[in-house]
Amino acid sequence: MPRWVEEGWQEYVKRLPSELSLELVEIPLTTRGKNADVARMIRQEGEAMLAKVQPGERIVTLEVQGRPWSTEQLAVELDRWRLDSRTVNLMVGGPEGLAPEVCARSEQRWSLSPLTLPHPLVRILIGEQIYRAWTVLSGHPYHK
Repeated sequence: MPRWVEEGWQEYVKRLPSELSLELVEIPLTTRGKNADVARMIRQEGEAMLAKVQPGERIVTLEVQGRPWSTEQLAVELDRWRLDSRTVNLMVGGPEGLAPEVCARSEQRWSLSPLTLPHPLVRILIGEQIYRAWTVLSGHPYHK
């Protein structure tokens, strides 16, 4: 990822309180060639993603077909996640999307936008929106 992406992500991570920490876990993409077996790649990426999830943790997938949340709705979800006291795994698929096995394990499906967004932008957008939702819950003036 470009440096600006890491800097953008870290900016929002450091703004959050310690009890609401964000950890980025990247799954390396499988090599994509002209004659790549896309179904196999998606399956392998899905297996690698699910291998990072511990029993009992919540999975939220980011999908075009997911439910769009306003900032206030995301704040409500964030508050529910905090009260639930389980680790939340926000899953973003590779260029071809998420494996069906990952989607099947998802407890919630969130759509950032009906647009196709580049992964670097999605990373920063997720960080900013989680931070913004926290500011709504805490009464911070960031969200007006």
